[in-house]
Amino acid sequence: MKKADLARIKQALVLCESELRSLEKSSKDTTQPVELDQASVGRLSRMDAMQGQQMAMATARRRVHELAAVEGALRRIELGEYGNCVGCGEEIDVRRLLVAPTSMRCVACAETWT
Repeated sequence: MKKADLARIKQALVLCESELRSLEKSSKDTTQPVELDQASVGRLSRMDAMQGQQMAMATARRRVHELAAVEGALRRIELGEYGNCVGCGEEIDVRRLLVAPTSMRCVACAETWT
């Protein structure tokens, strides 16, 4: 892989990591427990709030997994292992990595793995 491509990918990963961490900090309030006071919040409003809370928690879980993938890709770059398929050991096509920089498998291995 060309150094310029690797630098572009690393820059994109660092930016993504920064954005994910920022979103993580700003979304803390949306996963707080829903208030049980029926007098101030009607039953349907409370159900809507609970649904919103569950959706926010699912989003937070996805963000944690995505952040782990980004950190793993950055670690592989630092170790000089980035861009090699964990399935077959071959180099992953740079076009795939430019689109999905956290990819750990080449297209062929990804198709058989799923």
